[in-house]
Amino acid sequence: MSKDPINPTVVTGRASVPTSSAGVHSSPLRHSGLERSTGAQTLGAMFLRAGRHNRAALRYKENGHWRETSYREFVRSARATARGLIAVGLEPGERVCILSDTRPEWTIADAGSLCAGAVVAPIYHTNSPEECEYVLRHSEARVVFCEDESQLAKIEQVRDRCPDLQHVIAFRDAGAGTLSAQQLIELGRDIPGDQVDARVAGVRPESLASLVYTSGTTGPPKACMLTHRNWMTQAHMIEECLDLGRHSVPIEFFLFLPLAHVFGRITQMCTLDLGGTLIYWTRDPARLLDDIREARPTYFTSVPRVWEKIYTAATRGIADQPWPKRALFNWSLGVGRRLRDRERDGAAPGRLLSAEHRLADRLVHRKVRDLFGGRVELAVTSAAPIAREVLEFFDACGIVVLEVWGMTEMCGAGTLNTDTDMKMGTVGKPGSALEMRVGDDGELLARGPIVFAGYFKNEEATRETLPEGWLATGDLGAIDAEGFVTITGRKKDIIITSSGKNIAPANIENALKETRWISEALVYGDKRPYLVALLTLDSEEAPKLAEQLGTQPDVRAMASDDRVRVEIQKTVDAVNTRFARIEQIKRFAILDREMSQQHGELTPTLKVKRAFVYARFKDVFDSLYD
Repeated sequence: MSKDPINPTVVTGRASVPTSSAGVHSSPLRHSGLERSTGAQTLGAMFLRAGRHNRAALRYKENGHWRETSYREFVRSARATARGLIAVGLEPGERVCILSDTRPEWTIADAGSLCAGAVVAPIYHTNSPEECEYVLRHSEARVVFCEDESQLAKIEQVRDRCPDLQHVIAFRDAGAGTLSAQQLIELGRDIPGDQVDARVAGVRPESLASLVYTSGTTGPPKACMLTHRNWMTQAHMIEECLDLGRHSVPIEFFLFLPLAHVFGRITQMCTLDLGGTLIYWTRDPARLLDDIREARPTYFTSVPRVWEKIYTAATRGIADQPWPKRALFNWSLGVGRRLRDRERDGAAPGRLLSAEHRLADRLVHRKVRDLFGGRVELAVTSAAPIAREVLEFFDACGIVVLEVWGMTEMCGAGTLNTDTDMKMGTVGKPGSALEMRVGDDGELLARGPIVFAGYFKNEEATRETLPEGWLATGDLGAIDAEGFVTITGRKKDIIITSSGKNIAPANIENALKETRWISEALVYGDKRPYLVALLTLDSEEAPKLAEQLGTQPDVRAMASDDRVRVEIQKTVDAVNTRFARIEQIKRFAILDREMSQQHGELTPTLKVKRAFVYARFKDVFDSLYD
């Protein structure tokens, strides 16, 4: 892969991004006076220097009460963990795995491992024992940190098949053959602190920092090699493109994404680099909205499915209200949209619009913001496409939800909308550390210092993904004259019907998921005469539909109820009017449950494993063509 700096004749500003003769777009850094851990070029150095911040680093709930860990305590714990790892014989560059859901101990284990000079290879907490074994064996991990007994049990099942694994460390109570995190710290008490400093000093920006395993929508996961330069450049790019330092509120990020996911982890890095506070949720899906409301974060990052659920919760019942209430609700959203448009055009709202907005805010907007605790300054959605309707709703209510696009191979974000430079329906402009162009076949290509170093132990896949130094993203898209990028679909997901028509299913699926009753949709039709879809009912909205139709309020029973099918057919028919005839759904099946990670149908970031679902429900899809 080429390590040449971006051609200075191509780099242009975010405010106006012309296209070069090669069709390449990029954006420069914006300077905002951020209070970052200045001078740090590696993650370990950034963690150690973060100790100068005088505020809470971590906030979490314990025994029903919110607790905090200061930056001084956090750095002390990271150092102690690093000394323990040195004490048990971990050498620089060796791999450490973390098998845990998002929690404070994850962040401390990550920081401690990096300060010991190790390479961190996260494992998704939802992985099966066999999937854990794959990561442990493939990465040749020496150490694995485990969250609890259930994760320890997975390791116990496969430990004898992982010859490189020497130490299993439990965050809390340890069993036979394992160490607790506290016991690890005790072992490191005799290690001089300057050994940690020496380990950190010995790491170079080009040194490997992480092996991040793709979540594997198709086939076994590949291990992306991400360097310290990748991580630090990505963090600084996000901090400056979003200009996080200029906001008047403190940076308090609510962590929802798994820290094993690259975007969840870069959120962690940005927050700690800037001296912000990481807020951890209780990991109870039923309490997600309650956790957000209680924590009152100022920043929130999540995946589209969560935004869609919050949108549904915020709008639930409006359609069933009397006409005056529906009209008032829609009027208030219209007022919010007009105000946002005026603000982004740099124009004053005027007396009438200001007065209307004060009323709309009191009646509707404030109630939506209160779902997030009332302090959210900026929010980000990533990892999958999101309906424009959802973004516009939150924007009108005063919550700026910025769509960001990226991938593990570019260490997180590649393109970003910002609150001062955004275009709904796009994923924003290329970040300051990235060049982009559109290939001859419509595939988006990228290069820059955030692009990964290749796949671990897979030179063939590396060559295929990094042809001539450009990252082949696998996404199809376009870049407009202003530099905004639009994603039109995944190259591998394109459906070619028997008549030869190429169809990107994502837009059709998103339109179906925008509707009230449908939570997930998967379009099918490769080499077939027409498109069909597998749909799931929204479990939170199903009882309302059952009440409306007089059916049993049970998703399993509703899936086969003719009255439900008639109602869903109306929804599908309405969506079909938005598409060309060849792109319309002719027939559909309703799954008798929602898709899940437990059934292997969703990735940890809630994306559908398309090939897996196609194979699992092949008979269902085939029956729709009988």
